[in-house]
Amino acid sequence: MRHIISLLMENEAGALSRVAGLFSARGYNIESLSVAPTEDATLSRMTIVTSGSDDVIEQIIKQLNKLIEVVTVMDLSEGEHIERELMLVKVRAVGEMREEMARIAGIFHGRIIDVSDKTYTIELTDTVSGLDSFLQAIDRSLILETVRTGASGIGRGDRVLKL
Repeated sequence: MRHIISLLMENEAGALSRVAGLFSARGYNIESLSVAPTEDATLSRMTIVTSGSDDVIEQIIKQLNKLIEVVTVMDLSEGEHIERELMLVKVRAVGEMREEMARIAGIFHGRIIDVSDKTYTIELTDTVSGLDSFLQAIDRSLILETVRTGASGIGRGDRVLKL
């Protein structure tokens, strides 16, 4: 089962590599990883998407809590949460396909952020499945390049990851 693990960690050199090392040392796969500073400059928030049984995820969380740099950990998948991912897609857009690409981007609430004679770069923010649906809606041969950030998530309502 897919899990989104969110954690607060000290914003210091080497902390990211220790968290990633924990996963690789135990043979756990990281599907996506994003890290950025929080409203507190001494802390960073890391969002890790991984898959595993409930027992495996419980073990991962226990191991993360043992790391000195990790302040707190939450499995967002255990409760209501919001998740989004950003995707940039460069597509071939020539002739009649220019209008069609703009139409499809609009249907998926995408924005064309760069235009050239032969290409569009489209920015989309959605759930993983929403972004996958966009990619399925367009002709795969028109895709020149795709960049995805990986999921970011936050708990709904009063569910907060804090010290």
